[in-house]
This record gives sequence, structure tokens and C-alpha cells, in this order.
Amino acid sequence: FGQVSCSPPLMGLCGERNVAISFLSERGKFYARVQGPVSGNVLLRREQYRRADDLDTSANVARMMVMGKAANCRAVLMRAARDYPDSTDAPAVEAAVSRLGHLINDLRKPQPLDQVRGMEGDGARVYFGVFNHLITAQKEGFFFRERSRRPPLDNLNAMLSFVYTLLVHDAAAALETVGLDPAVGFLHRDRPGRPSLALDLMEELRPVLADRVVLTLINRQQVKAEGFRTTETGAVLMNDLTRKEVILAYQTRKQEEILHPFLDEKVEIGLLLHVQALLFARFLRGDLDAYPPFLWK
Repeated sequence: FGQVSCSPPLMGLCGERNVAISFLSERGKFYARVQGPVSGNVLLRREQYRRADDLDTSANVARMMVMGKAANCRAVLMRAARDYPDSTDAPAVEAAVSRLGHLINDLRKPQPLDQVRGMEGDGARVYFGVFNHLITAQKEGFFFRERSRRPPLDNLNAMLSFVYTLLVHDAAAALETVGLDPAVGFLHRDRPGRPSLALDLMEELRPVLADRVVLTLINRQQVKAEGFRTTETGAVLMNDLTRKEVILAYQTRKQEEILHPFLDEKVEIGLLLHVQALLFARFLRGDLDAYPPFLWK
């Protein structure tokens, strides 16, 4: 982020070891990414393009991804309800948990792609509708009314957008590492300049990785409202110290281990995107009957 240089030998070493380097402005605007040679083969990418063009296949893949996202959102809310059972906000959170449960059951049945997208939007509205209840400290400085993206209009949205930026670049790097094209998605359709498949892949990990990091930083008071400023246009930005604190928490979270439910093995959270990208490639090759989303327990 910002005015940071990287020597050619270091970039070469990162390329050899499949480590992507993303260059962004201090505000998180993407400039460029240095990536080593694309692994995999052209047959895998051609299969990706064929499957993405088939609406039925796209709908089934998108359904699995949205189901994973809804289940992980529900798990975040269930954990909050369990940690604060006596909270006055508990009934609203429990109602959201119930609604997400019904949504997940509906997603178990085949649905048209547009219907899947609509259900994803419904699930996001239910989840973010009670997101403010998950904040247990510094409520005057950190509150959530609605999701605002470009630009973020409050401190919490500024943190969410920043961590989502980190997550989407990690997802794009993971996809390129296994030989997939980050631009050709299934839930998110093609749009110039948009890493649609990376956005697909990150959906199920937003609640587990990004949202949990942001909530922990606020509730443990590791970030303060004084670390944010509002520009003349109304956009809310983090200062350097706050941004470094967020990056540190994000990287620390990635080093924690978690049991992967499909592999039944412990993996570092930072490797989940790579694991899911590899599973998606195996699905496209025909080694798996369906794409298995990551489900947090």
C-alpha cells in the first residue's frame, strides 16, 4: 500500500514460489499485481469458460457458493447469540439465524441463476440487518446502518471495504496459482476489469475471515474512532496507524488453524482460498461431482 518499492530479485523469488504481489494506493485502489507463470493448463481454463457459459452449471455453482456464504453468516450470528445470551439484541439475532436457516434449505433445491442471485441478496440483507447488534463496544464511534461501498460512509464500512479488498486480491492470487482465470465467474458475471471468479470465491469466506476480523478489532478496542477521518466528499478513510493495525489483524487471523470440513484436515485460514480454488479446479476437471463450499463450524 502506498509508496512501497520491491526489488526485481525479490519479485522473481516471489514468482518462483507462487506468491503474488499486489500494488495498491494508500486508499486501497488497485494498481497492478505481479504474478509468476500461470500453472495448470489451457484445457482447464477452456473448461472454466465452457461451464461459465452454461446457465444451468453457473446456477448450480452459484447456489453452492451462496449456500456456503449464508451458512457462514448464520454461524457468525449463532456465535454472537451464544456469547451474549442475555443481550437485549438477542431476539433480533436469533430471528435472523432462523431466516438464514430457511434460506439455506431453499438453496438445497435447484434454482435458476437469477433466483440464486436474488436469494444471495436476501441473505445479505438479513445478515447486515442485525450486524449492528454484533458490536459490543465503542458503539458511538462504530455503528452499522447499511452497507456503503464507493465510498464507505462510516468507520465500520471503511474497515469492511478495506478488508474485502485484501480478501479479493488473495482470492485472485489463489485462482491464478491453480491455473484458473479470476475474471470469469459464475455467481458474478463478466464485467470488464472485475475479477468475477475471485469475488465468487471470497463470498463464503467474507463472514469467517473479513467480518470476524473487523468485529474483533472493534469489540476489543484495538482500533479507535480517532483513527478515521471524513473527506469533503463524505468518504471515510483510515489513517496509517489504523490501516496497519487492520492489516496486522488480518494476517494474524490467516495464521490460525481451522478444521476443513470437506478435507477433514487442519489448515491455516490463510490457505483456505487456495484450498477452495484447488477444489474448484478439481470440480471443473470432473474429479468432483459438485463444488464443496467451505462451511465454518
